[in-house]
Amino acid sequence: MRRPLAALALALAALFGCRAPPASGPAAPAGDGPSAETVAVPAAVETEVGSELIDADDPALWADPRNPARALVLKTDKSRGLYVHGIDGRRRQFLPDGPINNVDVRDGFAVAGRALVLVVGGERERYGLMTWLLDPDSLEVRPYGFIPLPGDFGEPYGSCLGRVDGRMLVAVNNKDGAIQLWEIVDRGGQPQASLLYQMKLDSQTEGCVIDDAQRLLYVGEENRGIWRFDLARPSDPPVRIAAADDRVLVADVEGVTILRDGARRFLIASSQGDSSFAVWRLDNGTAVFQGRFRVAGGAIDPVTQTDGVDAWSGPIGPFPEGAIAVHDHCDGPGSEDPPEAVCDSDEKQQNVKIVDWREVKRALAIR
Repeated sequence: MRRPLAALALALAALFGCRAPPASGPAAPAGDGPSAETVAVPAAVETEVGSELIDADDPALWADPRNPARALVLKTDKSRGLYVHGIDGRRRQFLPDGPINNVDVRDGFAVAGRALVLVVGGERERYGLMTWLLDPDSLEVRPYGFIPLPGDFGEPYGSCLGRVDGRMLVAVNNKDGAIQLWEIVDRGGQPQASLLYQMKLDSQTEGCVIDDAQRLLYVGEENRGIWRFDLARPSDPPVRIAAADDRVLVADVEGVTILRDGARRFLIASSQGDSSFAVWRLDNGTAVFQGRFRVAGGAIDPVTQTDGVDAWSGPIGPFPEGAIAVHDHCDGPGSEDPPEAVCDSDEKQQNVKIVDWREVKRALAIR
């Protein structure tokens, strides 16, 4: 039987610094099930860019559960800070809070007796976590505080939030494959973090996502694939559920996210090596491959050299069944194949494209 995460708190100190050797898991082989052929799905919205260069990396979606039409897209600039856009793509805010790599959000973070939305991103210059608070009434994002990481951890490369057993958790990883899990609470209007435990993979990691209800952490190891950690049994070795096999996943493996569709859960990962996205249905501890798609076609330019990806489950803005936000390395001129001169230039812009989940289901024949 799984013990609740809270019951493990007294035992976690013994795990600090321990490494569980990676295990080969019961992942569905790349050749099973649907074809690995990549289908095209059009973007419905893209975030606007201005005159300044934008060194984007990772998006996060949020919708007000009281009125999902009130929705936002957050986008990191890994050189300068955090952008906030409406679900229509229009820019609302820019917060110049340092070079931010990954970003994630979770509702229900208590500050002074009020439930706000916690926003967390890895800060690459001071080597820590930058936090913000999103006010669900005003839709404004404001700085909350900086959380330094231990000096020997180095640059935080990937990070993701989860709310597990009522606790707000953030996982952070680095280029050496080290992974730490922290709990964040409010103390007098400032964020306070405590280290719960740490894990390890063999090489560079980045994208990650916490499955709150299942108490699971999925981490992308860029050149090897996607691993699953059981947060209720943190000493168990991780299980690789998908390999970077140059067929389903083409290295680098970048963003990783989960979309819930009714009772079903889907894992989505960005395959930067060929600018595509792989989809699995999570079913009783296994990942069942559903297919691959790329973002192209329609009036919006295609996605190239994609990095971060995020999904919203259920209604958000004009998308009644959910949406997927993806990073685009080169906001091109709107053609199927942007000219190399545009995408290779230092003057390029980067933005986020938003895809209707219904279009992905239709393209991959997910019933």
